[in-house]
Amino acid sequence: MRLAGRAAGRARIAFQVMALLLSWQPVHAAFVPMPTRNPIADPPYLPPPPNPDWLLAEDEAMLLVHKPAGLLSVPGRGIGKDDCVISRVQAQFAEAQIVHRLDLATSGLLLLARGEAMQRRFSQLFRERLVHKAYIAVVAGRLAQAEGEIDLPLITDWPNRPLQKVDFDIGKPSLTRYRSLGHDAASDSSRLLLEPVTGRSHQLRVHLAAIGHPILGDLLYADEHRLRAPRLLLHAASLQFSHPLSGEACCFDCPPPF
Repeated sequence: MRLAGRAAGRARIAFQVMALLLSWQPVHAAFVPMPTRNPIADPPYLPPPPNPDWLLAEDEAMLLVHKPAGLLSVPGRGIGKDDCVISRVQAQFAEAQIVHRLDLATSGLLLLARGEAMQRRFSQLFRERLVHKAYIAVVAGRLAQAEGEIDLPLITDWPNRPLQKVDFDIGKPSLTRYRSLGHDAASDSSRLLLEPVTGRSHQLRVHLAAIGHPILGDLLYADEHRLRAPRLLLHAASLQFSHPLSGEACCFDCPPPF
């Protein structure tokens, strides 16, 4: 496997991150009923310019890129939304296939497969929860518990799509583990390490808003905190999995730009 840029030097950090995540004890965060959301209207789609250094690793099975905030993972609906991660990658690697996605406003590690056979192999790893993901987020306030779990069922808020919501009757089981990395008293905000055990749409964003600590800059769920940051302060910082061909333990780390 070829590691581009500083990816090789950062791989050891990700092992330490995942060791912390897997050692957590289940302390459940309290649910705070969420008010009716009034999301800010969708801004125009203005994808960032290509970054020649966004390819972090590649081999015969996979490609790993650093997706910037503001770039779609796959083509969106509407004029001009065909500029996205997969279209940019396929311009150089025609065989590239999407395996998972990050929200438009989220930055960080995005894994792509090289060819349909590898897409099936990687998709199976994700489906069986054999890919361990860690995120960094900055949220409003200080959490009552420095680490714990958010176990709240989620479902699409159909009249208000793409919003998601907590629904104890028909929501799908959804679990997020978190650990505080520190609290900034001046801004009354906390930096968190997050592990989405399940992978529901907007899971981290809804879960944190639901316990009263929305992610700063979240135009959908942060209410009065939505404009406290120039972007959503959520970043996919770590990926760990066993390589589908060699069985080698792969661990990648990408520090957040905030």
